Amino acid sequence: MNLLKFKPEGWNHEITQLSQENINQYIKEDQILQGLVQECDEDYNLYISFQNGLTGIMPRQEVEAINIEENGLPRSNLCTGKVHKFVQFKIKEAKDEKNIIVSRKEVQKETLNWIKKDLREGDQVTGIVKNIKSYGAFIEIAGGVVGLVHIEDLSVARIKTPFERLKIGQKVKVMIKSIDRDTGKVILSYKEVLGSWEENAKMFTPGMKVKGIVRETEKNKNGIFIELTPNLVGMAEYEEGLTYGQTVDVYIKRIDNQRKKVKLLIV
Repeated sequence: MNLLKFKPEGWNHEITQLSQENINQYIKEDQILQGLVQECDEDYNLYISFQNGLTGIMPRQEVEAINIEENGLPRSNLCTGKVHKFVQFKIKEAKDEKNIIVSRKEVQKETLNWIKKDLREGDQVTGIVKNIKSYGAFIEIAGGVVGLVHIEDLSVARIKTPFERLKIGQKVKVMIKSIDRDTGKVILSYKEVLGSWEENAKMFTPGMKVKGIVRETEKNKNGIFIELTPNLVGMAEYEEGLTYGQTVDVYIKRIDNQRKKVKLLIV
């Protein structure tokens, strides 16, 4: 299955244009479409606008296939939280241009099937950062399916918060680290797409003066870690007065490709 078939909310701003002729074609071909949520009514039904001024309705029971309550309906905040956002859906029924019923749940079901059967560990996909917590970032990779990147999988360089790497709404490429085929739970890795140690080290040569970021402030016998890129860290002699996250100028003394070590001098 084409991995590009599934695009997260907010992926682009292409709103489907409908007419009576292509409505029937979309239903027959079972196509995934996109529109902008204009309103959530008191019963948590969503109203979707199309490019040519037509409006479709997404009944509450068609909003979610994943995050649902015991009664089988999505939580109310999942409905209200989609107002003024782009969503993907399929047309379930259209008696005429004024009665267009659409379903996001059908897209999610298809996405889950794709994840359980076709997605493989090691695959790289593109997603949208939906939420950030102290322990990691949640990234929507397809049709409402969200995977988690743990903080330790955001970069080789040690960081204190995922906000140092990502921001909500950012479009990022990630690697599939693991998949639970039964539940559809996906664990992702961001550092795997930032290049290997060798690839990052090729950007530097001994004798260069560059800027780095302090990633450790406690004194130890080895020295202090300085981030040159998210996936390349060098070691410099410890100096008093440095703070975590501080940008410093460093001189590259040596690059040991065999031991994968970079020796630095703070200047």
